Amino acid sequence: RFCREHAGRFFYQRLVELMASGPMWAYILAHENAVPLWRSLMGPTKVFRARHSHPDSIRGAYGLTDTRNTTHGSDSPASASREIAFFFPEFDEQRWYEQDEPRLRQLLHSAEEREHRALRAQQAQVT
Repeated sequence: RFCREHAGRFFYQRLVELMASGPMWAYILAHENAVPLWRSLMGPTKVFRARHSHPDSIRGAYGLTDTRNTTHGSDSPASASREIAFFFPEFDEQRWYEQDEPRLRQLLHSAEEREHRALRAQQAQVT
């Protein structure tokens, strides 16, 4: 069902076989610009292009073919909402934005220490 939008396209059967070939992991990425940031990390869908123009991207480094390109990412916030609902039917996106997302904004990430810390009240108001 996840690949239904591609039914009838030349690569559909290969895509379905890939999706059913073994374990997979689905994640919800939380960031103001999650879709474009993740797409940038993945690199171009076409593996040949990714290897030449974005060799340090996930697909550039690990992609095998255009179908077996190692990773998927939503192409828009609307697609992300549909895909989140597919993989996480119990997840309430609206509730998350209303209740949980504000708490996420109270965290500061320290790349050096590889951890998140709660901001003090004064710092939280500034950001």
